[in-house]
Amino acid sequence: MIELIRRIWKMPDLRTKLLVVFGLLVVFRFAAAIPVPGIDTSKVAGFIQSNQIFGLLNLFTGGSLESFSIVMLGVGPYITATIIFQLLTMIFPKLKKMYYEEGERGRQRFNQYARIITVPLAMLQGYSFLRLLESQQVITLSDPLTVVTDIFVITAGTILLMWLGELISERGIGNGVSLIIFAGIISSLPTLVYRLLSQGDQISHIPEYILFALVALIVIGGVVLINEGQRQIPVSYAKRIRGMRVYGGVSSHLPLRVNSAGVIPIIFALSILLFPGIIAQVLTVVNFGPAVKIAEAVNFAIQNQAIYGFLYFFFVFVFTYFYTSVVFDAKEVSQNLQKSGGFIPGIRPGPSTAVFISHILNRITLAGAVFLGSIAVLPTVIQGIVPMVLPSATNVSNLTIGGTSVLIVVSVVIETFKQIGAQLSLHDYENT
Repeated sequence: MIELIRRIWKMPDLRTKLLVVFGLLVVFRFAAAIPVPGIDTSKVAGFIQSNQIFGLLNLFTGGSLESFSIVMLGVGPYITATIIFQLLTMIFPKLKKMYYEEGERGRQRFNQYARIITVPLAMLQGYSFLRLLESQQVITLSDPLTVVTDIFVITAGTILLMWLGELISERGIGNGVSLIIFAGIISSLPTLVYRLLSQGDQISHIPEYILFALVALIVIGGVVLINEGQRQIPVSYAKRIRGMRVYGGVSSHLPLRVNSAGVIPIIFALSILLFPGIIAQVLTVVNFGPAVKIAEAVNFAIQNQAIYGFLYFFFVFVFTYFYTSVVFDAKEVSQNLQKSGGFIPGIRPGPSTAVFISHILNRITLAGAVFLGSIAVLPTVIQGIVPMVLPSATNVSNLTIGGTSVLIVVSVVIETFKQIGAQLSLHDYENT
């Protein structure tokens, strides 16, 4: 580890990127300490801790929700907006063409649309939270001007985090959104551990702690296994003669990762599950028959372990395939191989190579999606089994929150270290 730090510090570009990431995450934590003006938050923490949906969201925002800070929504609205537009590419050919065929300029326009949609989503979620907490007599909203002011402050906080995330992705290293969620979880862990250890008789909770440790070890091992797994496709390069030199004529391989999507499917799946849960919490206090029935149905689906686990697994599975297609373009890879004189033995260069790579990628992604989905729902499954085995267990809800946190933290750490390793390898190659 000391040698790794020394190597990083000797590389000005990588050192600058890591310092940028650290500095922007510090800004995020400072923003998380700034409360929304005009709100008495003395009762908010108790309400958030008693609700599993809000408890999970609070963990991802680094405790910003229970402290009612200006960044209380985290990057949730931005993730939801991104998901909406990614799904719309399947419906509207123009959006699909913009994202997949217009290059970097098209993706910039696509991301700009997602940013625009983030604003109304943040305003809707901010207003929903305020009204929900007021209906539960957790906070008091004195006048309409206070409500409007707070909505704009909460929306501005979301925009700030969206901007910080993009800055980290552009000028730092790693995925900005993932790192912000990572920082939120890490900053919340000491508080979570303190609450667990301050519950009085610790001896009676020892089986729960052992169970949580086992779940954490399984999740960590599963994430490492799935992130390191890859299929290597042999690639040969034709010999080319330029002047007196001979180029090519060597063999290499094209690595296809079992989980090319990284941690993004987990984050997307949780955002999809949390968003209707938040709206349902608000609809329960609306005095309108159909709205209340919809809210009851959504709350039942989320609170039912079997339905929640199935939906969680389904969304992780779907988004693993979906995001793999975003980050890995088989057609582009086959074109690059053809331009460099490379080919897969037994496969014709061009479209046939793209079809072959897509076929292999779909097969290994199936295993990756099933495995990632299984690891994701493991804490939820165990949470449903524990009460039957340990009737005295009182902290089983922490398994889902803690297990999901471990999953995201480990995945983000692995992804970030891989990018750092790639930068170091490139630096070593250029200096040889």
